[in-house]
Amino acid sequence: MPNDFPSRPSDPQNAVVIGGGVVGLATALALQMRGISTILIDSPPVSPAASWGNAGHIAIEQVEPLASRATIRSMPRRLFWRGGALSLPLRDISAWAPFALRLVAATSPARFRKGRAALADALGDAMGAWRRLLGRIGSSELLVEDGHFIVWESAASAAKGRAHWAAADIGQATIRDATPAELRQLAALTPNPIAGAIRFSGSARIADLDALAAALRTGFDAAGGTRIEAKVESLIVEGGCAAATTVGGQRHEADAIIVASGAASGVLLASIGHKVPIIAERGYHIQSAASDWPMDMPPVVFEDRSMIVTRFRTGLRAASFVEFGRGASPADPRKWERLRQHVAALGLSFHLPGAEWMGARPTLPDYLPAIGRSDRATNLFYAFGHQHLGLTLAAATGDAVAALATGNAPPFDLAPFDLKRFGA
Repeated sequence: MPNDFPSRPSDPQNAVVIGGGVVGLATALALQMRGISTILIDSPPVSPAASWGNAGHIAIEQVEPLASRATIRSMPRRLFWRGGALSLPLRDISAWAPFALRLVAATSPARFRKGRAALADALGDAMGAWRRLLGRIGSSELLVEDGHFIVWESAASAAKGRAHWAAADIGQATIRDATPAELRQLAALTPNPIAGAIRFSGSARIADLDALAAALRTGFDAAGGTRIEAKVESLIVEGGCAAATTVGGQRHEADAIIVASGAASGVLLASIGHKVPIIAERGYHIQSAASDWPMDMPPVVFEDRSMIVTRFRTGLRAASFVEFGRGASPADPRKWERLRQHVAALGLSFHLPGAEWMGARPTLPDYLPAIGRSDRATNLFYAFGHQHLGLTLAAATGDAVAALATGNAPPFDLAPFDLKRFGA
């Protein structure tokens, strides 16, 4: 059951949301639609945020935290130099080594069980939250609830993969073997033999992430929200209340301040003494503007290659890689080249070389997000660290933060997501 949170001294009349990614936008919309005058402050984009560079997959099946003993055991064979998707750049060892130690500590069976229960609770209404949010802004067509496929290229990997997914906790999603008709559809995508495939039901995709970003911004504007492009440099706390200061010295005060700045949230909260063990977990994609890939094909995960391919309205995207490091470090061109090699080896309908993208997922060591109220100021809240589930949990997180800020019970238990779990 959701925790009972103390009521606010008075109902908030205004709010400031720091961060214009999908979590920040969903939160700002949730607040504005509750009649709270909301300002959304978003930094000038250096590169597209992880919110818009992912695979567009609403992954309600990812109930089990990636901080697990199984993940640790699999890491050696998943390393990039061995052909896998995991990259630990030597240049960033001072960033990922302390994080890795915390990750290992988070994989104890007890913490894993608690994390799985927490994610199951949060993911329980993730799809419903998206339906409601997109319905309110007149963009329901952007949510395509057609599941996804996982395919394997060898009999051995198919047997191993099926066994893994059959034993995994996938929450409200379901799986079955691909039908003969579906296998024919998948075989038409690649000249390579497909040794096996399963189809998930209950998961979904966003028809186009650029269109989603535009719809959320337009919906926020139409609801009366205000968007400002500026970089928040620090937080300050005076008289028990927080305020945000942008580069140039402009100060923003509100009844509720929400930090939803993705991987940059840790630095921002550090300005008032929070020590957040967040890391930039970077992913890469290439995208072809033109493709014969069917528009109605659900996302396809080529599990042997740790690559997901999604057909958006604007083109075909191939995405992969888990690169631990610093968000400001230069991109690694070898990642894009590896994606091109996979696409070419599979013979996909992809016009190479494709447009390149790299972005940082905000990841905490236990692979749970940080959602809650700061103990440093009565009006300060946070919502970040969603790792691979930012898109999936954005709408549900917005509802939870809006409920918390207004003194109401959140739709899922927020206690497991409190920063106090890190002593922060």
